[in-house]
Amino acid sequence: MMDDASRLWTRRRMLEATGGLLTASAWMPPVLAAAPQVKLPDTFAKTERERPGPPNPQPESERVGWAVVGLGHLSLEEILPAFGQMKRGRVVALVSGDRAKAQAIAKQYGVPDKGLYDYKSFDQLKDNPEVQAVYIVLPNSMHAEFTVRAAQAGKHVFCEKPMANTSAECQQMIDACKKADRKLGIAYRLQYEPYHRAVIQMARNKELGTLKLFTANNGQNQGEPNQWRHKKALAGGGALPDVGIYCLSAARYFSGEEPTEVQGFSQSTPNDPRFKEVEESFAFHLRFPSGFQAHCTSHYSTHETKDLRLMGTDGWASMDPGFAYSGLRLRVGMKSKTFPKADDTVERSFSQPSQFAREMDHFSRCVQENTVPHTPGEEGLADVRIIEALYRSAQEGKVVKLEAAKKLDAFRGPPPKEEG
Repeated sequence: MMDDASRLWTRRRMLEATGGLLTASAWMPPVLAAAPQVKLPDTFAKTERERPGPPNPQPESERVGWAVVGLGHLSLEEILPAFGQMKRGRVVALVSGDRAKAQAIAKQYGVPDKGLYDYKSFDQLKDNPEVQAVYIVLPNSMHAEFTVRAAQAGKHVFCEKPMANTSAECQQMIDACKKADRKLGIAYRLQYEPYHRAVIQMARNKELGTLKLFTANNGQNQGEPNQWRHKKALAGGGALPDVGIYCLSAARYFSGEEPTEVQGFSQSTPNDPRFKEVEESFAFHLRFPSGFQAHCTSHYSTHETKDLRLMGTDGWASMDPGFAYSGLRLRVGMKSKTFPKADDTVERSFSQPSQFAREMDHFSRCVQENTVPHTPGEEGLADVRIIEALYRSAQEGKVVKLEAAKKLDAFRGPPPKEEG
């Protein structure tokens, strides 16, 4: 998503397989198995919090080779550092429109000069057998083009969210990867991290009772007016597709349902140069077949806010922050089983490895073992279709009805293997 180039389903498969989720520590995307395995004797009592143990990464020569396409903030601050925590992947190529920057970053991460490409020479990746997967981190409007080109070059594609600016572009990406027999995954990092997994588990196991309501707010105060996120041609929209998509996606994977009605409300401050082309804020409401509802807001002019709450008849789960790259916190409230006249409110803590390492390791394993990614292209397409309906609702000032999903997990293959 963030790159110098601006200058130029549904995910519930584990539910169908098990009728619920395993514990947050037991169920994780398939990223842990690696050889050789090293085990150390326990030093803590069995009553203490579980430790992950040695990482046991695969030998360097056996890992999937990745090309990172676009060297903006997200790539330099999160994605490239995440390779240091990966077990199944390594960075072997960089793609950037700025040769000097690419060379500097290549020296930092040990990428050879032959692994440097610009956007014109991108197609030459087909001649580099070390590159098996590409991570597209470009402005949204460029996702479709470079996904298609990567697939035609014989590479598997992992693409930042939102998948594209239009559902037509999303379908083009899916079709290109299918035609080339290449895998396509969308970078929904929160679907791979322990805190969101724990909330999904509670929802599936009915620990919160019948789910009734989800509220979420995701916002930040944008700066430079001329950045690509404020250009409709590059970004497709403002707060909704950039940060609001996290709220939308969470409502879907927490509930395990697809919305059937949506209503959106867009707002921009007149004469603010940041919002000449894209919306400043977007609030939306989703209705689901069971009666579950979601109320969400996304903002481009508020101090950073990233909270969520999932409410059921028997309890609630709240995260603040809930959408950040790190530092997530989870609180759970429900009727006390010990003291009938009281409620129990607890905070649950999990280890917080890099969300980007986890999602890339999962995709690496899919490449190695020829399995369907947990968040495939169809998942990204589903969100973009809903975003289009929300924009239509805001423009027309009315509720927009969506076609009901024919079945749970319309876009998902068999569940991934569980790690031993």
